[in-house]
Amino acid sequence: MSALKKLVLASASPRRVELLQQAGIEPDRLIPAEIDETPLKAEHPRSLAKRLARAKAEKALARLTKDGAAQDSFVLAADTVVAVGRRILPKTEVTDEASNCLRLLSGRSHRVYTGICLFTPEGKLRHRLVETRVRFKRISREELENYLASGEWRGKAGGYAIQGFAGTFVVKLVGSYSNVVGLPLYETVSLLSADGFKVHHTWPEGTQI
Repeated sequence: MSALKKLVLASASPRRVELLQQAGIEPDRLIPAEIDETPLKAEHPRSLAKRLARAKAEKALARLTKDGAAQDSFVLAADTVVAVGRRILPKTEVTDEASNCLRLLSGRSHRVYTGICLFTPEGKLRHRLVETRVRFKRISREELENYLASGEWRGKAGGYAIQGFAGTFVVKLVGSYSNVVGLPLYETVSLLSADGFKVHHTWPEGTQI
């Protein structure tokens, strides 16, 4: 597969871009895919993460197809869902939502699911689901108020960003840390590499001894 193939990220999330950059991958284009993220009745968090990731990828692919650029591009999308049992927590936009989420997560374990969807230039569909278990300490009233005042929770699934102040709440994490941030790097790079995307071409070349 030619290194000239482009990578289109169906997201405008700065943290997902930063995670890709951490792996040496610079998306050639960002196509934010606005979709209805409301869970279906009795939908499992796993199913929601997979469904939304695919919907985002399909929407971006449709735009590329209209532009005549689909055959030259990998299309990558992801969606992260935070859940306590089968209860899906919202992407918080107001303080009360964030407060309710953090009170629920305080002193207990929860799961973070990220669905990854990749369309190859040949139109093949690849997907993965990654799960991480996270346990929070018991959050004091002062800690909760201070965190809410920080605003880091805004737009975040479950009302927190683990890469920020909320990292101090984590007692235990089992699985991928980058998954909780918003894009599991190992699984994403594996998907891209398996279909010929030149993931490592920007890395410094080793020096022979």
